[in-house]
Amino acid sequence: MAVKIRLARHGAKKKPYYRVVIADARARRDGRIIEEVGRYNPCVEPAMITLDIPTVDRWIAQGAQPTETVDRLLSLAREQV
Repeated sequence: MAVKIRLARHGAKKKPYYRVVIADARARRDGRIIEEVGRYNPCVEPAMITLDIPTVDRWIAQGAQPTETVDRLLSLAREQV
């Protein structure tokens, strides 16, 4: 099973709020997830990025592939720590 670390969109119209989730690559964007590992809110200044980095690293070690956006958020979160 191919597993991805990606964003699931929540929030209101024109006010997006994202959850960083572990999901099967075949699942829909906001569909069934395996685990929620963080949150991202681009609507506040500065953007709020909250990630459980040890859990994300564990999933990556098991073969999960982060999307480009999640990879960028992960590098920003690592800089903040």
